[in-house]
Amino acid sequence: MIGLGRMGANMAQRLLRGGHRVVGYSRTPATVQRAVEKGVEGADSLAGLVGKLAAPRAVWLMVPAGDPVDHMLQALTSLLTSGDVIVDGGNSHYKDTVRRAASLKEQGLQLVDVGTSGGVWGLDEGYSLMVGGEKGAVERLRPIFESLAPAPDQGWGHVGPSGAGHFVKMVHNGIEYGLMQAYAEGFAIMERKVEFGLDLHQVAEVWRYGSVVRSWLLDLIAQVLAESPHLSGVAPYVADSGEGRWTAFEAIDLDVAAPVITLGLLQRLHSRDARSFADRLLAALRHEFGGHEFRREQ
Repeated sequence: MIGLGRMGANMAQRLLRGGHRVVGYSRTPATVQRAVEKGVEGADSLAGLVGKLAAPRAVWLMVPAGDPVDHMLQALTSLLTSGDVIVDGGNSHYKDTVRRAASLKEQGLQLVDVGTSGGVWGLDEGYSLMVGGEKGAVERLRPIFESLAPAPDQGWGHVGPSGAGHFVKMVHNGIEYGLMQAYAEGFAIMERKVEFGLDLHQVAEVWRYGSVVRSWLLDLIAQVLAESPHLSGVAPYVADSGEGRWTAFEAIDLDVAAPVITLGLLQRLHSRDARSFADRLLAALRHEFGGHEFRREQ
């Protein structure tokens, strides 16, 4: 396992529970030491990690998408041998994955892309794994997927060739944007209806059982509202890690209407614009054509 951040470390722990041997490496020695204390066999370099694995090897990457993946693959290719498998468990763009798989295949190496969902809860609940790659490589890694998933026959699947796993995970995250936005808007409407004095945590708890909108996201909303009913101290700034953008772009390329996912993304972008030029222009236009009052900054 390369990349022992919170998610990578939790995945390593789940593999250990499944009886697998895990060798871990991170650029930060303290991170490796924390993993060693939990049963992972540590390595102080990429060469050291590869040297501790018997061929044919399986090396799992949990590093940020983009250049870090390319840099890591470049470093690994000089250390691995024909027949070894590299797993990219991060949120890489599927087109990058297709390119990387073709390049590695020319060198006798196989790339398996695993879209991984489950976050910090995956250690106890298991991970949802969307797997792309050649059938032989995927079957060889089946025991690993069965240990990481919620159950050996649930929550994971070989969805297609190289790139398919990351493609499905991309769409998964786009859907997540839409679901989260719908929940946020619904609770915002209820929060604004002050004359009813609604207890939003109570509402979330009611909806969690028997409702058609019950979900794990709703479970998390209930938890958040229990801890902070008015979300005190939480800034209205919503980041995105890229998958929603990629999903919206793909929808446009495929001529598929995806207004909910796209608007969910746009709302996240709007949340970061504290001095929105567009909103200022709208206010000024209303004043110009209709004489409507607008607020001036103090």
